[in-house]
Order: sequence, then C-alpha cells, then structure tokens
Amino acid sequence: MYKLAVFDIDGTLIDTERTGVESLMVTIRELLGKEVSYETAYKTFGIPSGKVAGLYGYDDAKRFGQRWEENFIALSHHISPFPGVMEALQRIHATGIATGVVTSRNRMEFDFDDYLREMVPYLGYIVCSEDTVNHKPHPEPMLRCIEMASGALCESIRPDEVIFFGDTYHDFACARDAGCDFALADWKGRGWQDIPARYKFSNADEMLAILIP
Repeated sequence: MYKLAVFDIDGTLIDTERTGVESLMVTIRELLGKEVSYETAYKTFGIPSGKVAGLYGYDDAKRFGQRWEENFIALSHHISPFPGVMEALQRIHATGIATGVVTSRNRMEFDFDDYLREMVPYLGYIVCSEDTVNHKPHPEPMLRCIEMASGALCESIRPDEVIFFGDTYHDFACARDAGCDFALADWKGRGWQDIPARYKFSNADEMLAILIP
C-alpha cells in the first residue's frame, strides 16, 4: 500500500486543457505574431511558462508568463474539475494515505483557483514551480514533496512507497527518475501516448481503485 499519493493538477484533477492551450495560442499570436495549431500548443501544456517562452523563441520569459496568465484568466470560464475527483480525494484522505501536489503552476496560480481551494483540505503537501530550482520532468519536485511529507509525518517515506498521478510524459519522467510509481490519466480518450505507466485510468472510479482496491 502506498504511503503518499501525489497529484498533478492540470489535466489530472482539473480540466484546464482548453483554457490553457487556447490561451497559449493567443499569447503566441500576440507576442510572436505567428499561429500555432491546438495540437502543437498542447504539446507544451503543463510546462512552466518560462520554459515555454524559450521553446517558442521568446526571450522575455516574465512578459510571456504574465501575458499567458492574463489570457488564461480571460478564458477561465472553460475550467472545471474532472467528474468525481472531489469525492475521490475525500475518500483517499479518509483512508489516512498522505497526499500531495506537484505542479508547474506558481503559488499565485495555485492559491487563486476556486476549485483548488475546495480541494486543498484533501491535498497535504504542495510543491509549486517556485519551490524548486528544477521542474518536471526533473525529479526534484517529487523528491521535495516526499521530503516535506516525511518531515511532517516524522517518518521516512521511500520513493517506492509513493505514487504520482499525472497526464503527461513530463509527469511520468518526474516520477520515474524519483523512483516512484506512476498512474497516467486519460480523461478525454486521447490515448496513452506510449507512456509505460504502471497504472492507467480514465475516470475517478479507476483512479480511486489504484489506491483503494
């Protein structure tokens, strides 16, 4: 049985795909004067905005991030939690399994999300983008979350006692290189992306069954 269940946010707990991808497309159009397809923009969805700016050849990462955030907020009416996620988190919390979050969001993006605010009581140890030097797919954010949980629980939690729930290869690589198991989300039927996850799920019941057989 796992001692710590860690969750990505976007694309795993909350459906922000349309808002995130379309706001990125708008930002690229505004700042670089070029069009990218939805599928092209989707490939960088979930990566910290500073890195995304560099991938598209935009030097001012701060400006890129600020504009993307403004466009994200303008399109935030498309956001909603995936069905059954809140109830699943409540049940996981009730079992006594420790929980955490590893996200590419910064702390402000985390704190000002109305849906996340409702989930926070069931998500114990939070690692946002500014909490580590390296970001996913690097293992540092996951190792930081494990360190936080171990310190709070006064118990050394081994990586093999941890599972990370995510939806991208970056999430998988972060878990793998930290020595943790990985569960891959495919809520929208996109397919499994050739990611060799130990577990795969496409709804809240399947997600829950990984922790509570």
